Amino acid sequence: AKLRGCSAAAMAGVVVPRSFRLMEELERGEHGIGDGTVSYGLADGEDVELAEWRGTIIGPGGTPFDSRIYCLRVSCGARYPEFPPTVSFITRINLP
Repeated sequence: AKLRGCSAAAMAGVVVPRSFRLMEELERGEHGIGDGTVSYGLADGEDVELAEWRGTIIGPGGTPFDSRIYCLRVSCGARYPEFPPTVSFITRINLP
């Protein structure tokens, strides 16, 4: 039985090359995630290393962050996915 959220390669213990993994993630980001409040893609479409990404989060309705737009910088190092990316907010976050 296939586990939900696991690719066949992950279940077989196969190491997926960095570029394949990042291309899969780019495709997912371009098609949108969930309700559209999160999006991401390459910061520069010419980035053949797939290293620098930008993301956007729209604040959830009914909260102090309702409809606010938050931008993020994501850097995927040479050892991704073995090591997580570095993520930082570009947008200043003011907590109530």
